[in-house]
Amino acid sequence: MAPAADPSERQARSTGRIFELRTYHCHPDRLAALNARFRDHTCSLFRKHGMEVVGFWTPQEGQKGHGDTLVYLLAFPSRQAAEASWRAFRDDPEWKAAKEASEKDGPIVASVESVFLDATDYSAIK
Repeated sequence: MAPAADPSERQARSTGRIFELRTYHCHPDRLAALNARFRDHTCSLFRKHGMEVVGFWTPQEGQKGHGDTLVYLLAFPSRQAAEASWRAFRDDPEWKAAKEASEKDGPIVASVESVFLDATDYSAIK
């Protein structure tokens, strides 16, 4: 039997924002194209569809994933809101056109990892 969840954790899950940590692994030499697509198109489309961008990061030189990995964090009011935002984003003709145009020289993303997160009661960001 699983231990009972801490009351503060249950409250964070039921009333606080949720976060999605996404890691994109690019095909060789395609990170610049992915950064351009986010900079020029994706970020504004995220906002259009109610997705709050917390930040973007790339691994430093000498670190695993340097040169081919982009990590970013999104925030949503709830898991249901996240699902609705992603659905609307993926169906957006502007996104489809931007994705197609950015991949004229070949696919950009080899794989994506996504993890939904709840803030702890002692987290500086909730």
